[in-house]
Amino acid sequence: MARVHFTAHLQRHVAAPTVEAGGGSVREVLDAVFGQNPVLRGYVVDEHGALRKHMLVFVNGEMIADRTSLSDLVDAGAEIYVMQALSGGSSKIREEFCPIDPPL
Repeated sequence: MARVHFTAHLQRHVAAPTVEAGGGSVREVLDAVFGQNPVLRGYVVDEHGALRKHMLVFVNGEMIADRTSLSDLVDAGAEIYVMQALSGGSSKIREEFCPIDPPL
């Protein structure tokens, strides 16, 4: 199962604790998370199921490539980070919420 983390910025709007969810793709894992927390879906994906423009998803420190169908593969034990894209960015935010050190 993958471990899915949500940043504090997102949690200001909706409860989004770190959870474990199964699935072979980002879509499958997020759908499992949304099944447990349906309110979260509208903050992360749009009405077509694509990742919203202001959201970023990293799998094991790598930003996903497929923002539309979320088909990037997820291995068992993967660490997934879901966060809002912030203009200007900050290494402090990256260090606090994504210790895997994704590319900037």
